[in-house]
Parts: sequence; C-alpha cells; structure tokens
Amino acid sequence: MEILMTEITSPVATNEIKCPHCGTLFAIDEAHYADIIRQVRTTEFENELHARLVAAERAKDTEIALAVATATQQAQRTSVVKDAEIQQLKSELKAAATDQALAVAKAVSATEKSLSEARSKLDLQAAEQKVKDAALKDSHAKELAMKDDLIDRYKDMKAKLSVKLLGETLEQHCEVEFNRIRSLAFPSAVFGKDNNASAGTKGDYVFRDFSDEVEYVSIMFEMKNESDLTATKKKNSDFFAKLDKDRNDKGCEYAVLVSMLEEDSDLYTGITDVSHLYPKMFVVRPQFFLAIIALLRNAAQDTIVVKAELEQIRKQNIDITDFESELEDFKAAFGRTYDLAKRKFDSAIKDIDIAIDRLQRVKEGLLGSENNLRLANDKATALTVKKLTKGNSTMAAKFDEVRTQIDDEAA
Repeated sequence: MEILMTEITSPVATNEIKCPHCGTLFAIDEAHYADIIRQVRTTEFENELHARLVAAERAKDTEIALAVATATQQAQRTSVVKDAEIQQLKSELKAAATDQALAVAKAVSATEKSLSEARSKLDLQAAEQKVKDAALKDSHAKELAMKDDLIDRYKDMKAKLSVKLLGETLEQHCEVEFNRIRSLAFPSAVFGKDNNASAGTKGDYVFRDFSDEVEYVSIMFEMKNESDLTATKKKNSDFFAKLDKDRNDKGCEYAVLVSMLEEDSDLYTGITDVSHLYPKMFVVRPQFFLAIIALLRNAAQDTIVVKAELEQIRKQNIDITDFESELEDFKAAFGRTYDLAKRKFDSAIKDIDIAIDRLQRVKEGLLGSENNLRLANDKATALTVKKLTKGNSTMAAKFDEVRTQIDDEAA
C-alpha cells in the first residue's frame, strides 16, 4: 500500500500509472488521475485511521488492565492494612472486654461486700431496735399503768366527793348520809319524806331544825338523778318552778335541788345560788348535800339570837328599823361567807377535773407514741434489698448481672 501510495503521489508527465504487480503502464488523463488519487488517499486515510483506532483500543485495553492491576494491588494492600487494623481492634476490644469484666467483677465483689456489711448493720440495728422497742414498750407500759392508777385514784376521789350510790337511789343516799351524822350534827332536826300532797304536788324531803321548840330553819329538797342511757336529758332549770311552789306550799324558807343532771356543765359544779331566778334557792351536787344543810342551819342559828333580841327590842319599844338594819348586815355577811365557801368548793372540783383531763391527755399521748413506734418497727421489718435498689437503675443492673452469673454458674 505504501508502494502504491508512492507511485501514485509521484506524478509523471505522461499521466501513466504502473501496476505494482505486473509492471504494466497505463495512460490516463488528468481527470481519471485526480479521481484515482482521491480514491487512494481516502482508502489510505481510512486504513490508517482504522489502524490508529485499533492501536488506541489496544493502548486503552492495556491502560485499563494496568489500572485494574494497580487498583487490585492497591485494594490488596488496603485490605491487608484493614485486616491488620481489624486484628488490632479485635485485640484491643478483647483486652477492653477483659478489663471491663475484671472491673465488673471488682465492682460486684465490692457491692456484695457493701451489701453484706449493710445487711449486717441492718440486722444489728433491727436487733438493737427490738431491744429498744421492748425496753420502751415496757417503760410505756409502766408509765401507762401508773397514769391509769393515778387516773383511777382521781376518779375514785371525785366519785367519793360526788356520790357513792352503791346500788341505791339518790334519795336513799341522801337519807343515809343525813342519818349517819344526825345524832352528832342535827340532834333536834327533822328530816324525812314529804308525804303531804294536799297542794297537788310534793317535794322529796323536808328538813326542819328547832331550838327550844322554835323552828328557825326549814329546807325543801328535790333530788334528781339521770342515767347516761336516758334518751331525753333533763336540765336543772326544768325543776325550779315546781321546787319553788313546793317550798311556798309547805312553808319552807329555803329550796335546794340536789342534782346529778348536766354533769358537764361548768355552772353546776358545787353549790350554785340561783336566787336570781327563784328566792332562796340553791342547786348542789350530792357531795355538798350535808354542806348546804350545815351552812343554812349555821346561818339560821345566828337568827335565833337576832329573833330573841328582836323580841327584847320589841318589849323595850326599840325601833324595828335598827333590827332590820342589823338583820340585813347579817344577811350580807352570811352571803359573803356563803359566796367564799361556794367559790372554794367550785375551785376544788374544777382543779380535780383539770387534773383528770391532763392525765387523760398524757395517757392518749403515750398510746399514740407506742403506735408510732410500732409503725416504725413495721417499716424497718419490711425493708428489703429490692426496696433499697428501687429507682437505682445502676444497682439494679448490677444485681441482675450477679444473679445471671450465679444462675449460669449453677447451670
């Protein structure tokens, strides 16, 4: 082809073409010659282009193969490095796991030791607490027994001051109390049931005392007692009108209501003067039954002298005004004496009630303290490791790991 190209590209003057195979010369004109040259050049160009393309393709394949080989080698080197790094990381991870397991074992051991110490302390504290509770309970029991005994003594004292019925009625009690000292304190007095119902009503008892057969004091008594089980509670004031009527009907100077009603009232605590409602009327508790008789009788005894003097004054025509003034002075003095005695009686009863209330509150406080100690002991007894670790996820996880390890070892 190169020879043909050389022959063609060397034009001759005769426009002849020599065949490269047989050497024959051919004569052609300029137009045919130019056309042949174009054909030769086009074919040569395509052949050369094809050859270059083939060479470029081969060079490309070579470069690709070289790049593949280079990439493969690089990948192999990278894989070796990665494998080495992986092996190193595995070694480090294994070492870290070993260290972690060792740390966990140490932590579990320390935790178990702390837990064992805590349990020992809790057991010791529980034992000490039981001893303290027993001692405190014994002390409280002794104190409560002392307080109960003291309260009982105060209640017994108050009962003795109020009334000791011993299965009797209030009327019978008052009659027995009066008859017990009649011969000593009231030798000339009369005390008995009011059996005269001619006026429509009658009181319970009438007291009259005499001096030289002259009556100088008289008292109409009404006794009222009420059980705690009574459905309708009566008041002392419910009986004032009837008592005053009986006093007037029977010609008595004083009226006295001996009452166990309204026990919680602060007004009726001893001897209570209700003369602002009804004249010469008193309300007394049973323990002051004899006291009111003595007070009124003693006060009236002084009137015996006054009456004698009055009679003498009348005989001597002395103005009655002086006598009335002296009598009023005596009444005022008697009233002051009575008020003083009444206040003392009221104060004594009030002090006893206060003492009983205070001791009762102390008893209730001690009982409440014993209940609080019992609740504290119940809480200490109910304390468990599970409750101690509740809400502590770290300790709960540690205990779970220990339990798992124990189960694995047992298996």
